[in-house]
Amino acid sequence: MMSLFWHTCGAGERDLVLLHGWGLNAEVWNCVTARLSPHFRLHLVDLPGYGRSQGVTALTLDHMVTLLEPRLPENAIIVGWSLGGLVATRLARSASVTVRGLITVASSPCFSAQQGWPGIKPSVLQGFQQQLSSHFEKTIDRFMALQTLGTDTARHDARLLRQAVLSQPLPEVTVLNAGLGILQSADLRRELSSVNLPFLRIYGALDGLVPRDIAGQVDTLAGGGLSVVMPKAGHAPFISHPAEFCEQVLAFSSEL
Repeated sequence: MMSLFWHTCGAGERDLVLLHGWGLNAEVWNCVTARLSPHFRLHLVDLPGYGRSQGVTALTLDHMVTLLEPRLPENAIIVGWSLGGLVATRLARSASVTVRGLITVASSPCFSAQQGWPGIKPSVLQGFQQQLSSHFEKTIDRFMALQTLGTDTARHDARLLRQAVLSQPLPEVTVLNAGLGILQSADLRRELSSVNLPFLRIYGALDGLVPRDIAGQVDTLAGGGLSVVMPKAGHAPFISHPAEFCEQVLAFSSEL
C-alpha cells in the first residue's frame, strides 16, 4: 500500500502546495522554504513513488493526480516544477476543491519536441530510459547536470539536486521509467485554455530542457496568465536564484 508523504509547515494563512520534478523529492525546495514559510502554509509533497511516498511501482499522470487530489486544501496555490508542472496543471483542472492559483516552473505542457514545438528530442528521453536499468546513478547524475547546465552556479546547483535525491529513498526504476514516459508522451496543450484561474509560468532563459521559446506559444494557448523568463536561470531557477524566484511567487500571490 502506498503511503503519501505530505508535510505541512509555515506561518502564513495561504496554502502553497509544492510539487517536485522527475527523480527528486520535496527536499529540493529547501532553498526557498525559509523565505516562503513566513508568508504561506507550505505543503511539501513527495510525488507518488518518489522519496518517502513509497509502495507504488509505476504511475500514469492521471493516477498521480487521483492520489494527490484528496489531500489538496481548499483555495491552495499549486506550484509544479518540471514534471510536477504537468501534475499541477492537471490537478488544478480536475480538483474537486477550489484552486486559488497555478504556478508552473521550468515546465511545458508538452516536453517532447514536435514539429513547430521546441522541446526535448524523443531520442534523449528514450536514451535515459534505456540507461536506467544498467547505469542507475550515472543516469540520475547526467539528468541533474542537464538541469543546471549553463548557469553561473551549475556545479553548486547540481550538487544540491544530488543531495536532495540521496537524502531520501530512491525511486524504483519502474517509477523513473514511468515518469520519463509521461515526459515523453504527455501533451496538455489543448487543456491550457480550460485552466480558468490565475496562472503564472516561470522559465529559465538558459534552460536546456524547456526552451524559453515556448513562452509565447504557451501564452497564446492559455489565453491568459503571465509568463516570466528569469535571465540567468536554467531548469531549476528556485535553486540558482531563490530570492528572485520567491519574489515572483509572492508578487503573484499578492494579486489573488
